[in-house]
Amino acid sequence: MKQSLQLKIGQHLTMTPQLQQAIRLLQLSTLDLQQEIQEALDSNPLLEVDEENDAETPEPTHETAATPDTAEATATDGDRADDGDPWDDSSSADSWSEDRIPGELATDSQWDDTFQHQSTPGPERDSDWDPGDNDSAEDDLQDHLLWQLNLTPMSDRDRLIALTLIDAVDADGYLRTTLEELFEHFQNSEPEQFADTDLEELETVLHRIQQFDPAGVAARDLSECLQLQLRQLPESTPLHREAMRLARDHLNLLGSHDYRTLMRRLRLKEDSLQQVISLIQSLNPKPGTLISCEQSEYVIPDVLVRKIQGQWNVSLNTEASPRLKINTQYADLIRRADNSADNTYLKNHLQEARWFLKSLISRNETLLKVATEIVARQIDFFEEGEEGMKPMVLHDIAEAVDMHESTISRVTTQKYMHTPRGIFELKYFFSSHVGTADGGAASSTAIRALIKKLVNNENTVKPLSDNKIAQLLKEQGINVARRTVAKYREAMNIPPSNERKRLV
Repeated sequence: MKQSLQLKIGQHLTMTPQLQQAIRLLQLSTLDLQQEIQEALDSNPLLEVDEENDAETPEPTHETAATPDTAEATATDGDRADDGDPWDDSSSADSWSEDRIPGELATDSQWDDTFQHQSTPGPERDSDWDPGDNDSAEDDLQDHLLWQLNLTPMSDRDRLIALTLIDAVDADGYLRTTLEELFEHFQNSEPEQFADTDLEELETVLHRIQQFDPAGVAARDLSECLQLQLRQLPESTPLHREAMRLARDHLNLLGSHDYRTLMRRLRLKEDSLQQVISLIQSLNPKPGTLISCEQSEYVIPDVLVRKIQGQWNVSLNTEASPRLKINTQYADLIRRADNSADNTYLKNHLQEARWFLKSLISRNETLLKVATEIVARQIDFFEEGEEGMKPMVLHDIAEAVDMHESTISRVTTQKYMHTPRGIFELKYFFSSHVGTADGGAASSTAIRALIKKLVNNENTVKPLSDNKIAQLLKEQGINVARRTVAKYREAMNIPPSNERKRLV
């Protein structure tokens, strides 16, 4: 086979490092982007935070414009302050007699330059002491129970049993290990110390732990958990005895909503049974959740949506990421004809800094363009709520902004929009559609909102079935099958009609 050289003309897309960086920044969430920016600032000396622009950029306003009434009230307060010092009293008159606050201070003045204050007496502190050093992590349920155990007098053996029982309590507050298993464990691990131990001793220690806070902790099942909480209520509580009987013997009937059998077993009328059920429902089926060490996670919105003078305005959240710029001092040190190592180092980092800034600008422009198009298409949602949501897919936005669907998918993933109706992920505004009677389409989000509205307004004595909800939606021009209603209802954690039934 003869070898030869051939020339061909063609076009193909090359994933340059700059394009890869732009795509990677585009799909990052706000927190990941902040971390990426910080890493770029640490590794590239030619990048720095533009503090001047950050200071000039107005923060999201938290102040209301002063009205004539508020201005007059402020002036009145000022006049009163001039008449006399409202903070002055006999105990502090001497300390404030020499150090009066002047009417005006220089712009660049410091507090210590104007006032000389004496340190308050107290324990000496280290120079590197930080107020946050006293902050402690929140205790979990086991720590909370151990703290109470340390305040409870008991023998060493009972304390060892109590420690084992507390260790077997899960996050919901239930004892998931049987006493028989614990008894066998003690007999095998410490045969000499627990030679004369029986199940009654373990039961006694368990009853002492069940008196700890929160009420109902260390219960072995739901029935025992409710009984423990009812025992801590005053006996004068109305229908307290009947509630104890229901929690002890007839909890399964309450779960199946068999109210007729409950009224017959408890010998109660309908209104009295309703009071008993209300008392049971006021208890906590998972007492361990009251003691939680989980910290709240906050979402930083990327886009802000406001209604200004009747028009919906879309803007980027300038607080989400710092403004960057090129360090002019280092950039001025670069010489064109110099090939030294230091000059090459500065040139390379200058080019990387420009690429990074360009990628950030491209990300912000793309995000703002996509968010603006989403708001323009979902105006009814912002005006009316979920019922006004229109069906929309990625292809609709991609076609409108002249981008690929994969780009729209990256932009709308883990990006959040702050609106007057709450904070939503951009993906939230995309939903499938269901045909209507007039040949149009309705969003699945709007249908779920209609189903939720119908359930909230239903007669609890005779709740709506899935088939009835489908008929009501059909009367509104939305053709939805019963199984579709059931699927949407389960997705919203709405129980079926037989479980939603109430006495009154």
